[in-house]
Amino acid sequence: MIKAVLFDLDGTLVNSLKDLADSVNFTLRQFGFAEHETEKYKMFVGDGIPKMLERALPPDCDVNVFNKVKNVFFERYSVHFADTTVPYDGMPELITALKERGIKIAVVTNKAQNMADKVVKNAYGDVFDVISGKREGVPGKPDPTTTLMVMDELGVKPSECVFLGDSKNDVLAGFNSGAYPVGELWGFRDENELLSNNAKFIIKTPCELLKVIDEINEDKK
Repeated sequence: MIKAVLFDLDGTLVNSLKDLADSVNFTLRQFGFAEHETEKYKMFVGDGIPKMLERALPPDCDVNVFNKVKNVFFERYSVHFADTTVPYDGMPELITALKERGIKIAVVTNKAQNMADKVVKNAYGDVFDVISGKREGVPGKPDPTTTLMVMDELGVKPSECVFLGDSKNDVLAGFNSGAYPVGELWGFRDENELLSNNAKFIIKTPCELLKVIDEINEDKK
């Protein structure tokens, strides 16, 4: 039986694209670098904030400049992380339904831990059992280390978990950890990326996850 659902954050639980893009573009302006259209950030996010900044900056950016850019970004984003960031339609209802079923819920994101805590709690309060962001010395998704640590904290086995996300990092984290990898299409990436990286199920709306869980549970009987 499925006892836990692990969620990606950006592009799955919340639509944070504009706030991320605005804060990066603000930072780029301060240093005289070219800005990017918001839609382009769909391919910049997913591997943590440093990697997002690296993708937004010129390829020959000096490491000292990069560190200054990162500091300015964090100063800006820590204040403006929730200007437009909101839960996706249907996601609060899914969370409520999962809780009513007694299913544990957790967030596993490559976003820095302090910002992950802020974004999740601003959008959802304290409803999640675990919020796990990127921490120093611990590999992020798609490496399964963090995912397995969260499962251990929840007291569940990989085979009792679903991992839901919008990118290859998410479905691979689920696959690599032994969970059921479920890709969703309301986020930042497309169906081809998800299917080509071992997504077992693809859903178009949050409520469809309940049907997936029912299907998995039925197959386990």
